[in-house]
Amino acid sequence: MNRELRVGISACLLGRNVRYDGGNSLDRLLRDTFGRYLKWVPVCPEVECGLPVPREPVIVRVRDEKPCLIARYSGVDYTERFKVWITEKLKELQGLNLSGFVLKSRSPSCGLNDTKIYRETGEIMMGSGLFAMELKRRLPLMPVITNLGLYRCSMMEEFFKRVLLYSRLKGFSKRKNPGERVPRGLYL
Repeated sequence: MNRELRVGISACLLGRNVRYDGGNSLDRLLRDTFGRYLKWVPVCPEVECGLPVPREPVIVRVRDEKPCLIARYSGVDYTERFKVWITEKLKELQGLNLSGFVLKSRSPSCGLNDTKIYRETGEIMMGSGLFAMELKRRLPLMPVITNLGLYRCSMMEEFFKRVLLYSRLKGFSKRKNPGERVPRGLYL
């Protein structure tokens, strides 16, 4: 892999102490092994939108049929602050030429289909965190996976193949001559 490939990653996975409890979720495989081959672009949605470390944990709660980011015990609603931050951050990330993103599983901001969503009825369902949802909505073709997904060999291999392909396709679409031949090996 090319060290110039930029891949977004939840900052806690690189060992940054940004979790609600002041800790991290260091994943040495991602940091030490894959980090030799690509450039990680760390993001912590909760800290970057202004929440402190340590902090009261947040959850995703559905209010009026919309997902909201709520402090678990006090009930403080951070949704609007978070949405404003997400809009600005995604503009910034689009300018960084990312080729993929690795999200922290089960996170209320970064989880991808494995985050607990609390409904008004008391029912708990599984869904995506607020940042993950918006990332997928605004950049639907970019490869996205959770750290736990990477530990399934077939998913890890597929993710990095998609990262390389996505990077090549973005490079190809930026060429000045639209009639230029597709580079060899681009087809799957």
